[in-house]
Amino acid sequence: MAPKDWLWVMLLGFGWGASFIFNAVLLREIGPLSVSFLRIALGALTCWTWVFATGKTVPWKPVLAGQVLILGLSNYAIPFAIYPFAQQFVTSGVAGIVNAMMPIMVVIVSHFWPGGERATVLRSFGILFGFAGIVVLTLPALASGAGSQAWAILFMLLAPICYAVAMNLLRRFRGIDPAVIAAMALTSGALAIAPVMLAVEGIPAIVTPEGWGSLLGIGVVLTGLSFIAMYALVSRVGATNGSTVTFIAPVSAVLLGWLLLGDPVKPEHLFGMGLIFCGLIIIDGRLFRRRALNVNEF
Repeated sequence: MAPKDWLWVMLLGFGWGASFIFNAVLLREIGPLSVSFLRIALGALTCWTWVFATGKTVPWKPVLAGQVLILGLSNYAIPFAIYPFAQQFVTSGVAGIVNAMMPIMVVIVSHFWPGGERATVLRSFGILFGFAGIVVLTLPALASGAGSQAWAILFMLLAPICYAVAMNLLRRFRGIDPAVIAAMALTSGALAIAPVMLAVEGIPAIVTPEGWGSLLGIGVVLTGLSFIAMYALVSRVGATNGSTVTFIAPVSAVLLGWLLLGDPVKPEHLFGMGLIFCGLIIIDGRLFRRRALNVNEF
């Protein structure tokens, strides 16, 4: 990748790690469902502004409505509510580490998805490393009697599973501009979660400057603009290179949580993150392909 592309990877990874910090700040004033709704709604508004400003074609077909709704729920509404809910019991850094399980869950879901890519032996080893990292994160909490933390970690695994389902659903939207898909899916996700939020938490009320700053940061920048930037990046460097943001986001979440919120960084956090990173490297496979090429040259 070119240096400017690496810069975008670093910025996106760092930014998405910061989203867990914004969640933690917003949870001081509103509930997790409100965090999800407001983030998605602002992201949708940002994406639609981009779509109409750039004159992109929007396919208004009724047949897409159901598919877009499922995509909006699996890629936005549900995971964006799961993380703030769990962050009531665990730190931002732990949430960021669990989020790194997304590529691992993609391998698992794709293996069983009709027409999906089958998992290889090498990728299966990567899956084992990933779940070993989750075990490392949860066992200390169980041993200390902090069962709510352990259950929160396991509950958060539903979010990467949702992302994995969404990644497979995206195959049905070939030929449609990714920014348009994001705008439509974000809108459907916001409409789906709005009545649930109102019934459970009522109308959200943010009153502090840091709350509003966090909302604008996570909604406009880290949902709307970041998805647009990510789609543009992937179109230049490919999905594999673009996926390297997965390695940066958890490091960013742990570091920012420690610096800004005073979250503790424990040995099991670092060890668990290391195991998940090993799993991601194995699933990525590029390191092993390069080594094979070097061996063949001799």
